[in-house]
Amino acid sequence: MKKTALIAMTGLSMMFAACSGGSKTEQAANEDSDFVYEVDAFADLEILRYQVSDFDSLTLQQKEMIYYLSQAAIEGRDILFDQNGRYNLAIRRTLEAIYENYKGDKESNDYKEFEVYLKRVWFSNGIHHHYGEEKFLPKFSEEFFAEQVKALPAEKVPVKDGQTVDEFIAMLTPVMFDPNVMAKKVNQAAGVDIILTSANNYYGEGVTQKEAEAFYTKMRVPNDQTPVSYGLNSRLVKEDGQLVEKVWKVGGLYSSAIERIIGWLEKAKAVAENDKQKDVINKLISFYQSGDLKMFDNYAIAWATDTDSRVDFVNGFTETYGDPLGMKASWESIVNFKNMKATKRTELISSNAQWFEDHSPVDTRFKKKEVKGVSAKVITAAQLGGDCYPATPIGINLPNADWIRKEHGSKSVTIENLMEAYDKAAQHSGFNEEFVWSDVELNSLREYGFITNNLHTDLHEILGHGSGQLLPGISSDAMKEHGSTIEETRADLFGLYYIADAKLVELGIIPNKDAYKAEYYKFMMNGLMTQLTRIEPGKNIEEAHMRNRQLIARWVLEKGKGQLAGGTATDVVELKVRDGKTYVVINDYEKLRGLFGELLAEIQRIKSEGDYKAANNIVNAYAVKVDQKLLKEVLDRYKKLNLKPYKGFVNPVYELVKDKDGKITDIKVTYKEGYVEQMMRYSKEFSSLPTYND
Repeated sequence: MKKTALIAMTGLSMMFAACSGGSKTEQAANEDSDFVYEVDAFADLEILRYQVSDFDSLTLQQKEMIYYLSQAAIEGRDILFDQNGRYNLAIRRTLEAIYENYKGDKESNDYKEFEVYLKRVWFSNGIHHHYGEEKFLPKFSEEFFAEQVKALPAEKVPVKDGQTVDEFIAMLTPVMFDPNVMAKKVNQAAGVDIILTSANNYYGEGVTQKEAEAFYTKMRVPNDQTPVSYGLNSRLVKEDGQLVEKVWKVGGLYSSAIERIIGWLEKAKAVAENDKQKDVINKLISFYQSGDLKMFDNYAIAWATDTDSRVDFVNGFTETYGDPLGMKASWESIVNFKNMKATKRTELISSNAQWFEDHSPVDTRFKKKEVKGVSAKVITAAQLGGDCYPATPIGINLPNADWIRKEHGSKSVTIENLMEAYDKAAQHSGFNEEFVWSDVELNSLREYGFITNNLHTDLHEILGHGSGQLLPGISSDAMKEHGSTIEETRADLFGLYYIADAKLVELGIIPNKDAYKAEYYKFMMNGLMTQLTRIEPGKNIEEAHMRNRQLIARWVLEKGKGQLAGGTATDVVELKVRDGKTYVVINDYEKLRGLFGELLAEIQRIKSEGDYKAANNIVNAYAVKVDQKLLKEVLDRYKKLNLKPYKGFVNPVYELVKDKDGKITDIKVTYKEGYVEQMMRYSKEFSSLPTYND
């Protein structure tokens, strides 16, 4: 999906829990009728839970559908671990075995750091930071690790065939502890081979960037109006010196997990709401069985055009953020159902999609003459899986293929119950009070911040990703490693430009003509400053959404200099220091909107014309480099708030309720499972892949 991460950096209140046993937060949730959002906190992470509001309003058939799809959503967890790194499953299974069998002092520093590391591996689905891409290192000693592995029962150590325990330890130790080994999951630095220097498992040993690009270039058919997303569902490896694809399908790589996913999909199909939904599931199963990317496109079209079903889902190889070339897709799933009341807002936006396209500030050549099938809804997430778990997007727009969007439309969703969980947990954190310039902006954020953040997400997903068109003959892969950054920049700018438009007031979507200022201030504060809480000293920005936000904010900061006449302010936006602290100050919101429009026009031109050189220049000029002095200040101020910059979720638990004859009479949803408890259960009940998937 074109994912929208949490757009506004907000501080969340923290509640700590021990790694073993129920946390204080969970105990409070059991004793108190009020829903408690906070579950656990460690390292730079906080774990929340979300409510599945209105679940009881669903029919038994719909509830049963959600149950089966939820089980399928968990079955692909091992796939993502293996995609993120070839040793991830070995590391996770070893750490879990140590956790279960540890006999030493649990108050020792080594053991406490071991618990934190295990929690981080679970959260990131591997040993690399889920957002920053760099490898995070254990803070327990190599000696502690070796000692604990040797203390395990022999059958608990996931050695390779013929490998001794000592050889196994020697294999994993540098992978875990050496900062120079497999240092980044995705490396997009200039001047290096971005495949050879990336630690993900999408390419085999020795495959180079040049070889991979040439391999897939040969597959493409010039001017193909229905181009296949080559490489989406495979690992590219060398066998006897020749490049070959290992396809993820039944009978291919990841077969054992895919077969179990299919088993749950078959059960879901039996309780589908209508024939369209059955057809979607049938096509997805056929794709899993064959690995045929044409069938994947057929599935994507069927999914995009099913707008009648209340229960919906994403399941499969979808997003390409984890591949430095932006081709190969990680496995993910999200199960959801339509929020009927809130969807009226998004339906109103989507029904006016052509107006927004026609009036956008981009060149007419790049506009769609006819915007087709931009369906939009607000959803309630019911289950998260794969690359949507524990960290998750708050908005989705699929399918990703430009030709499908053009010919068949797209489906856009805003995940409001997750946004609500973020917002509830963030209240009274002190974050805004620390970083916002004045009471004017604070009051605006308090009154309109949640509304306008939701609306920006709607506009980003419904209109932004669905807008514009490529010129004839331009490949959707023309942006190469910058594809995700450019696309997210384009969608964010579309949303920013239109959230200030009088059309939204006319439609009754936004309260008044000034409400948009809350989102403008929040976005600029985030892009220029507060998202830096996610960056380590000395590092640059790697993740596509973060690059997108800094690109926009830094570009308008620079281009807005000296645009205002008279008074003391000369810049549209400025970074102003007061009492030794830096703040974002917006001096002219109307001119800021104009700058957003100018940049949107240029980014759309870059994408539509396939201008890789311009994309490379603008990304490297504005999106990547971090002002290290400002970073230090932001980190120091943030540290004093005792907050965590990254959030993720535990899933609710669904239980079948049966009568004495074994017939399902209801599905019960509970919120008592803790983070460690859930992760360990998933590893026991939903872990079907071999440790090594060669």
